[in-house]
Amino acid sequence: MQSDTRILIVDDHEDTLYALESALAPLGYQLGRATSGDEALKQVLRGQVGLLLLDVRMPGVSGLEVVRYMRRVEQTQHIPVILLTGFGADHELTTTAFGLGVADLVLKPVDPWALRTKVRYLYDAHRRHLALEREVRRLRALTGEHTETAAHPRPGLPHPDARVPTQRPMGAHAGELEKDRT
Repeated sequence: MQSDTRILIVDDHEDTLYALESALAPLGYQLGRATSGDEALKQVLRGQVGLLLLDVRMPGVSGLEVVRYMRRVEQTQHIPVILLTGFGADHELTTTAFGLGVADLVLKPVDPWALRTKVRYLYDAHRRHLALEREVRRLRALTGEHTETAAHPRPGLPHPDARVPTQRPMGAHAGELEKDRT
């Protein structure tokens, strides 16, 4: 993950932004802020966000609209989102939020300890996931796996136990195997 990737806190109230930044500061992560859904989307699309803390109800573009848009764009669809609401538990909001793949829905005022725990887990898991994806791409590039297997499948490797039959080569059909045996 890029070193400039940060946790983006989005709320239309300055005092809430300050309280959330204060609650998350002990984690030592880079924090960003936005005061509208439009501003949040711009920052997310720049690729600088590794987790989003997002107020549900804001003037203009709501938190749910931000999430809907993010889930349609490949580069942003896997960014974890924690929605924040000060309007209490609402079944329709909960159903919609989790249907969009939101990681959690947190009621304001937030418990700083609980919020830090959730953020640390989600942000670190997202960073590990991206690191694994990069490593897989790097290894595939080194081995040429993505082109070699499609153009020239490798023969099956023999099993260390001679009683186990040789594995079928990738993409081989039963008829092709019969030709190999004759």
